[in-house]
Amino acid sequence: MRSALICDDEPILRKSLKKRLSELGFDEILECGDGVKAVELAVSKLPDIVILDVAMPQMDGISAAVEIRKKLKIPIILLTACYDPDTVKRAGECGIGAFLAKPLRDQDLWPAIELACAHAEEIEELKEQVEDLKENLETRKIIEKAKGALMRNHGLSEPEAFRRMQKLAMDKRKSMRQIADAILLTES
Repeated sequence: MRSALICDDEPILRKSLKKRLSELGFDEILECGDGVKAVELAVSKLPDIVILDVAMPQMDGISAAVEIRKKLKIPIILLTACYDPDTVKRAGECGIGAFLAKPLRDQDLWPAIELACAHAEEIEELKEQVEDLKENLETRKIIEKAKGALMRNHGLSEPEAFRRMQKLAMDKRKSMRQIADAILLTES
């Protein structure tokens, strides 16, 4: 079951968009007319995709997108009548997957949805890779510190200290990070 959230202050546009989304296979389509309600609905109903008008009462679409993206990692499409540079820049900074121009043309909706979904997925994969790299770097630093402690405290060369850590890891069936943490606790 696929779900979408449409947020636009124009009921006629929401009705048209809802009809088109139904034709594209969306089973549940939520609607609202302001950014505050969009954030509430997105967080409570967890739609698969959100389509937000830029200019809305109470909270604009970009601000709503920022709030939604803080809590959910779902694709967001902006609907707008004007593409001023500031709007495009703000949208890019908060992870908007695609723009749809008003007046909305039916043939533009499906490609925008596909691009927004691909963009959101790519961003999440990149974030995971960054986290993995940060963890690997932190592990590397701890292993280097432990190796340095062994070299200092036992007069070992760098290769000897590293081999000792490898042997301990194999003998105790622990990761190099676990061995390094233990060495730093005992050798400090």
